[in-house]
Amino acid sequence: MNRSDVIPSLVLSGYALGRIAAQDAGNDAPAAQWRVLSLLEQSGPRRVGELAAAARTTQPGMTRLIGVLERDGLVLRSPVPEDSRAIAVDITDEGAGALSAWRREFRDTLAPRFADLGDDDWSILTRAAEILAARITPDSTGASE
Repeated sequence: MNRSDVIPSLVLSGYALGRIAAQDAGNDAPAAQWRVLSLLEQSGPRRVGELAAAARTTQPGMTRLIGVLERDGLVLRSPVPEDSRAIAVDITDEGAGALSAWRREFRDTLAPRFADLGDDDWSILTRAAEILAARITPDSTGASE
């Protein structure tokens, strides 16, 4: 595989693994739900517009999703103290628990696909995961470390 093909391959494989895990587990919750809960868990409360931009969706679409998540007790909307017109969304304890349970389900569903890997392959995957995680932080420039 050419160097220029590696990153797109990783991204597409990641998407495919996510779809496979959801399908195999019978989890019918939209992937956007888990993206939003993950964003909130990582960054803390955010405005709906910020969440929409981060999730690459429309503000009306995000507002609908937040309404569903709030109804299910997974997020909470509250006023932003410095802007009386703005509303911030935050993950609830129930939302964090649901996200944790989803991650366990995801892990357990995919584990059999990787059961035959040896220590060397696990070391490579671990390092790849560390590199990818370092590149998704907001202050990441992509420059070599």
